[in-house]
Amino acid sequence: MTSEPTRSRRERPAKPALTRQGIVAASVDLVRSEGLKRVTMRRLADVLDTAPASLYVYVRNTAELHAAVLDELLGEVDLTPVHTTGEWQERLADVLRSYMRVLFTHPGLAASALVARPSGPNYLALVEALLELLAEGGVPDGQASWGIDLLLLTATANAAEHVVPRSEEDWDALTVALRAATPDTYPRIAALGEDLLSGPPPARLSWGLRMLINGIAHTPRP
Repeated sequence: MTSEPTRSRRERPAKPALTRQGIVAASVDLVRSEGLKRVTMRRLADVLDTAPASLYVYVRNTAELHAAVLDELLGEVDLTPVHTTGEWQERLADVLRSYMRVLFTHPGLAASALVARPSGPNYLALVEALLELLAEGGVPDGQASWGIDLLLLTATANAAEHVVPRSEEDWDALTVALRAATPDTYPRIAALGEDLLSGPPPARLSWGLRMLINGIAHTPRP
């Protein structure tokens, strides 16, 4: 009985050369199919048929990889409101809402975005769009420069909160606690009562973004 001849390595198809762009592209595919939690150096090495150590030549660590993935996915943010007509505050809020929708679409990305520090072209395009709209509204440069961080942090935190929503039990417990607050111990809570729980989330979000944008426009930098 003859055995199958061993295939020479020279006969095997050559693996594509590793590149940072290829690593990020494979990571994005993993995010779409398995979620951000599965984007680890070991899992990515399996997908690319290489050793984890080989990846560190192109990406320093998982945090840097996640930041690169975030930047790639930020290419999905709709920046067209910058070039449309209408109230500049609402168009700025539209860009932020589109940014949040991208985070909603990819579970785990919002939490990562709270600590990731993207620095690629898509992140820079998002910042440029927000600055352009603030400039259109006459917001002084100094206030716009500091305000960008607050706008993105608020949008990111809101997305992170809603990707992992509170359980019904948590909401019920909070509702009961607020309604049971007595005027002698918690006078302001008792006075506001149901208004603390009022309003659908989209309305509260829109109000919050408008409040923040107006605050940036009218609060001088020290």
